[in-house]
Amino acid sequence: METETIYSSLTLFRDPRIIGGISAYAGQYPYAAAINVQTGTSKFFCGGTLIDSQWVLTAGQCVDGAILFTIQLGSHKLEGDDPYRVTVATSHSVLHPDYNPLTLENDIGLIELRIPVEYSHTLNKITYFAFNITEPRDMWAIGWGQISDDSPELYNELQTVDVAPLTTEECRIYYGNQISDNTVCVEGNYNEGTCYGDTGSPLVVDLGRGYKSVGGVASFVSGNGCESTEPSGYLRTAPYESWIKNVTGL
Repeated sequence: METETIYSSLTLFRDPRIIGGISAYAGQYPYAAAINVQTGTSKFFCGGTLIDSQWVLTAGQCVDGAILFTIQLGSHKLEGDDPYRVTVATSHSVLHPDYNPLTLENDIGLIELRIPVEYSHTLNKITYFAFNITEPRDMWAIGWGQISDDSPELYNELQTVDVAPLTTEECRIYYGNQISDNTVCVEGNYNEGTCYGDTGSPLVVDLGRGYKSVGGVASFVSGNGCESTEPSGYLRTAPYESWIKNVTGL
């Protein structure tokens, strides 16, 4: 019964969206990772964040059961000529030991690249991989996911949209007590936010002076559709900072 309640209001992101966004320009988000995931039975797309020359942060659901990752870095486009695009393949990942696929608790994972990538003006790690969101700041949802409920395809150009955080209590108005303190919900001016295909993408927080951090990892969207006015859900990164450091040695 509990599982049915969760799935009635939350939808997993194993489909190709940023809703209401605009296209990012080359190099605007040099840490954005486009991840094609292969399991033993399926293939799907996720987003991620380069947090070091050899590590990508993403959602737990993006690494759960995965056997191969093909990751594109350094380009804001999925297809088309781009001399700065770097494509790497790896099978190494770490899923949080307490990840629960039914409730999406601890929905966080790490992908280790086989060799470090070289940084450039369009490819670089994010300044900080964890940030505790306690008050409104400038922040953006980004991703290559579908841009409307009627368009199931990934969008070729990375999309970005301004969003603002809700309190845990406000988020529970929509999703109930299944929302833990480790979740942060965000919303745009109307129905702007994430959707299928954006799973694992970062909630980018502006720290000022050019510094950026990952405030959350895209985890779920309302089962009523991506274009509903209900908020998008992210897993907060701050509670997992020690785990990330222990795994990566950063």
